[in-house]
Amino acid sequence: MDLLKNIENSFMEKVSCMIKKIYNNKVVRYSILLTLGIFLLELIFKIIMGLNIFNWSLLRILLGAIILSNIISLLISFLKRKYANIIVCLILLAFSIIFIAQGGMYNYLGTFMSLGTASQAHAVEYFIGDFFSILNPWFYTLLLIPLLYILYFIFLDKKLIDKTYKYRYNVVRCLTTFITIITCGFYYLTITLSFMQDKVQIVSNKELFKNPSMQNIAVSQYGLIGYEFLDIKSLIIKAEETSEVFKKSEPTEVTDYSRVIDDTIWETANENEKNKDYKTLNSYFMSKEITSKNDYTGLFKGKNLVILMIESGSNVLKNYPEYFPNFAKLYNNGWTWENAFSPRNACSTGNNEMTGITSLYTINNTCTINTYKDNTYFEAIFNLFNNAGYNTSSYHDYTDHFYYRSIYHPNMGSKNYYDVTKLGIKLGSEYQPWPSDVEFIEKATPHFINEDKYMAWLTTVSSHMTYKNSSKTGDMYLDLYKDEDWDITAKRYMSKLKIVDNAIGKLLDELESSGKLEDTVIMLFADHYPYGLSNESFASIAKYDTSSNGDTDRTPFIIYNPSLTPTKFDDYTTFVNILPTMANLFDLDYDPRLYAGTDLLSDTYDGVIVFADGSWRTDVAYYDATKGKINYIGDAKYTDEEIIKINTKVKNEMKMDNLAIKTNYFKYLSGILKPDDTVLEEKENIYENE
Repeated sequence: MDLLKNIENSFMEKVSCMIKKIYNNKVVRYSILLTLGIFLLELIFKIIMGLNIFNWSLLRILLGAIILSNIISLLISFLKRKYANIIVCLILLAFSIIFIAQGGMYNYLGTFMSLGTASQAHAVEYFIGDFFSILNPWFYTLLLIPLLYILYFIFLDKKLIDKTYKYRYNVVRCLTTFITIITCGFYYLTITLSFMQDKVQIVSNKELFKNPSMQNIAVSQYGLIGYEFLDIKSLIIKAEETSEVFKKSEPTEVTDYSRVIDDTIWETANENEKNKDYKTLNSYFMSKEITSKNDYTGLFKGKNLVILMIESGSNVLKNYPEYFPNFAKLYNNGWTWENAFSPRNACSTGNNEMTGITSLYTINNTCTINTYKDNTYFEAIFNLFNNAGYNTSSYHDYTDHFYYRSIYHPNMGSKNYYDVTKLGIKLGSEYQPWPSDVEFIEKATPHFINEDKYMAWLTTVSSHMTYKNSSKTGDMYLDLYKDEDWDITAKRYMSKLKIVDNAIGKLLDELESSGKLEDTVIMLFADHYPYGLSNESFASIAKYDTSSNGDTDRTPFIIYNPSLTPTKFDDYTTFVNILPTMANLFDLDYDPRLYAGTDLLSDTYDGVIVFADGSWRTDVAYYDATKGKINYIGDAKYTDEEIIKINTKVKNEMKMDNLAIKTNYFKYLSGILKPDDTVLEEKENIYENE
């Protein structure tokens, strides 16, 4: 027995000695410490975000942490232990701050920030109070990791170091480098081996590695630190698009409702096209369905159109008719889509406005409207109405501080764009900083209301956050809600919405007094829900479930004219469908294939709404692309094949729209299909002369 005990003690001593020897090696020690710290940050972040941890992504994230830690440990092994310890703590602290900031951005915008959207980071400084007030407090637990490491290095590290051990550091460094290379190989296998992939994932891990354009899925699959490195890589090494060919489908029969479009010129141009991106895009857009006309085609032909994009609008407007009677008039007497959504993205107002004007999905990891502000779009809603003889104009009661509307609105065909300066609206600190939309309507309507035929786009601003701080607009109608059991931020939001409602009433009054109301169609939608409110504050006033299935992003979607029979539609929709729906109702000359959206009144409208991360919702289910989960709303179920089919359609549309924007495709296409059209050239000349 004594012999066995001695053997056991000797074995344990050798193991202990070996562990100490390994730990005392700087390369190994810092690699272990960093791997553990980074992996814990990723794991805690996944748990807080509600992301799945029981899948292959966790192994991929662990391998990524090992690779990064080995590289850092090799670099800092040349430093004195004191300085290396400081660097380890600073790295983990920096990573913790990144995790907290990105978690906050996800709470705020429903997506993660990328370097392509970093230009909008300055927006947060204006609303920093709102940002931190709605931040999930669990994110602060991430700071415990660097704090524990600091305490460890102060109190324990010295006690575990045995300076008697001597090492051949070059041998250890070579071995660590070899292990890193092997780990990279295993990492690559987690991206490519079929059994490690989710077969219904909307975009493959291999595609995400090349271009993490769907950042939510990239974070879920590669971890936040992995995504950050992929994001940097994608800016340095541009992912080359794969040349694809889409099969053109011919209509089975031609009826009185059919739209017949001759593609001879387009097909000939594509046969001779050398640019593979343009060739792919030509193939894709020609392959799409040409939706037929229907009983609603031309219902508004010859009428005028005013489109109202409500800043931070929500279905709260329709739930309180006692507070918002003017909105209630539109809602109760017009056409309303009860399942309308305004999905957020990294530049929600500008990008969603762009989608409304062009019916294209914007690039999720880029502030698309600013980055590609010089693009031209002959098929944009302004140009369709220009071609029909309308006077087009657009308005916003703020400056170009956040979005360059004075550039991209004319490039999209608006003949006249009026900002706060041209409208003569004074900005002041009393509004902090948003003016009144009532004054906005007063100053904007004279510019279009006396035209024979007009199409006007008005983007409001009064209901913009901040709701945390006192402001003239936020405090103006607080007395209305003094008996409501809401916190102050919710009441300030409602106060701002009251101003929006008054502005709607002012617009109706102006149209009626000028005799134009009967001949004017009003289309109203929202850019996004009020993400400046905390989840709890918004839920307290929403009167509908905001906790799951993308329901937070529910917003109004109304078409109003006094002659309409009030109708409530159950179809699911977003602002991507505005353009083709209006084009059909006004019987404009347009090609339905050039748009991501579909005429809502078409017999073939599929009712699939798409979120920025590739998630989607129908009347059957909500597919969460970030989490790779599907939640069914009723008893009906999809097969895996049906999910893959929808995912493929969504992916192709987003991918092709993004490629079209990146390559300024529609300027190229206008030269093929409309070589004699000088509208865009005139707008460009106007801008250059200015």
